[in-house]
Amino acid sequence: MLDLITPQREVITVDLPGHGQSPPLRDDGRHPVEVIADEIAELPSGLGIDRPHVAGNSLGGTIALTPAATGHAASVTTLSPAGFPASDNEVRYAWAIFTAARTLGRAAMPVVPRLSRSAAGRGLLYGVMVTRPGQITPEQAEGDVVSFVAAGAAMRKVFAASARFTAPVPDDVPVTIAWGTSDRVLPQSNARVARQQLPLARFVPLPGCGHVPMTDDPELIAKVLLDGSTV
Repeated sequence: MLDLITPQREVITVDLPGHGQSPPLRDDGRHPVEVIADEIAELPSGLGIDRPHVAGNSLGGTIALTPAATGHAASVTTLSPAGFPASDNEVRYAWAIFTAARTLGRAAMPVVPRLSRSAAGRGLLYGVMVTRPGQITPEQAEGDVVSFVAAGAAMRKVFAASARFTAPVPDDVPVTIAWGTSDRVLPQSNARVARQQLPLARFVPLPGCGHVPMTDDPELIAKVLLDGSTV
């Protein structure tokens, strides 16, 4: 997807604390989402960037909304952001999905290279997260499983804290919230809560997309990100 965006935007991608190649998440008794948001908020100023356009998916969507609430973002575009459950049962449901996916990933680790080479195998690995696993490359599938399993400690802390996003966003910060119509991790009831919480946001449906829409429809998501950051 980056190849569709970088001709028109300078893009900085990050691994959240406790994810990817970033150091482990150290919350020191603080709310883990606040810790992650604070660390990410320090990045633009360290790079000499004032009020960047921010985007994120799932937990990253919640993190992206944080600088919007403090007026430190020029715009925010989120894809199925966490933090808007309609009930505690939906939080437990999402946690069960992530736990099952992580357990499957750990168990399948010895055969992940073989599974990632076929669309059916990638469907098994990605399961509920995407609707079009055939579009994922074997290299991405293998790397994602390893990273997903490695992020288990951070995910446990985030789910244990179960944060809801309730902060008001200033009227002069454009917010776009896009949601996959086939998202089985954070269903449409979450989108309705987000609409109530952020009534000035622009809501965009993502037809046929799941919880990780960047792989389901890269062209559509690139357009959503470009449109959302045009101010």
